[in-house]
Amino acid sequence: MNNLLIQSATILHPGNKMHGKVADILVLDGKISEIGKGIKTSAKNTTIIDAKNQYFSAGFFDLNVNFGDPGLESKEDLITGTSAAAAGGFTGLALMPNTQPPIHSKAEVAYLVNRSKNYLVDIYPLGCISHNCEGKELAEMYDMQQTGAVAFTDGKKPVSNAGLMSRALLYTKSFKGLIFSHAEDQDIAGKAKMNEGVMSTYLGMKGNPSLAEELMISRDIYLAEYNDAPIHFSTISAAGSVDLIRKAKKAGVKVSCDVAAHALVLTEDLLEGFDSNYKVKPPLRTRADQKALISGLKDGTIDAIVSQHTPHEIEFKNVEFEIASYGITGLQTALPLALKAGLSPEQIVEKMAVNPRKILGLQYPDLEVGLPANFILFDPSEEWTFDEKTNYSRSENSPFMGKKLTGKIKLAYNNAQYFTY
Repeated sequence: MNNLLIQSATILHPGNKMHGKVADILVLDGKISEIGKGIKTSAKNTTIIDAKNQYFSAGFFDLNVNFGDPGLESKEDLITGTSAAAAGGFTGLALMPNTQPPIHSKAEVAYLVNRSKNYLVDIYPLGCISHNCEGKELAEMYDMQQTGAVAFTDGKKPVSNAGLMSRALLYTKSFKGLIFSHAEDQDIAGKAKMNEGVMSTYLGMKGNPSLAEELMISRDIYLAEYNDAPIHFSTISAAGSVDLIRKAKKAGVKVSCDVAAHALVLTEDLLEGFDSNYKVKPPLRTRADQKALISGLKDGTIDAIVSQHTPHEIEFKNVEFEIASYGITGLQTALPLALKAGLSPEQIVEKMAVNPRKILGLQYPDLEVGLPANFILFDPSEEWTFDEKTNYSRSENSPFMGKKLTGKIKLAYNNAQYFTY
């Protein structure tokens, strides 16, 4: 077992009596053994860590992660993906179902559950809403939930058929399931590769307007209200979307949402050089949208921050912008980006550790003697460079590769294993 004595850490555990206090934490045999000041131990093989000026919190949880297993392991497999997650402070991940085959039956869910046992990072499969993510007929959602799926989504594919989405909401309500919506009206978005606006006009590229996102959010809010069922919107990107969700929450609709960390610091202006590492979906939008997203986080409209980790082989990104694949790797850069957006360590813990688990109805790993240890240490002011040496993902498709970032994960601990970075 990995025994640790954490000294002089600032504890961030909302609702816990130690929240905001500086203390020592002793971890023995995978469990919290003692919390206090001036702790000493005679236990053998105990590593002592000076955590002065560092924050101690429950491990982060990511609601939107893409790996390649099964079928696309050359993008990211479970070993490389969970290594990148631990380096980014995530001890729990919800995996999107867009693999080959997709996660659309209990067989694929069982495969992921069984393959991911005994990792430092806990894996939670997301099952497809529709068979093969085709948007035509409902997948075996109840069977998948019984096998270990924690929610349902067609991932990067929106459910265009309103009737199918309504039936999915009604069906999952019967067993307290949760639907994730990727909000994009494909008839409006078309084959556009970037946000519709001044920059798309300047570059002569067809634009994807925020209207495409807002229309789908409006539709799904109405469907959720009609069926009295919960719904979660993944990676919203537009100011209008924030307003719609804010109004729905005030009206009592059971709605939650998240935002990708990169959407908080990147805008459409960066596409001027046609760098495909900035090609994401939903697309990078305007500074006004970015400001609205940050405001939505701070006022509670947006519940969580996700990495939207989407790894690709070099041949899918080092090509013309028009044909490049969407997405960037994000697990290791989520914390620095949230800090750069102006969020405090306390707000980051709320949006990246507390609320994601709350949305899925998972137990939050509290800080009490005798409980299993699941925590991270992070320094919000330490600078580091994200490059080939510090990147743990199999892929390198990130606009932050080679850049100096502020905010570093120092340690991640879970399942009696720890990772220092």
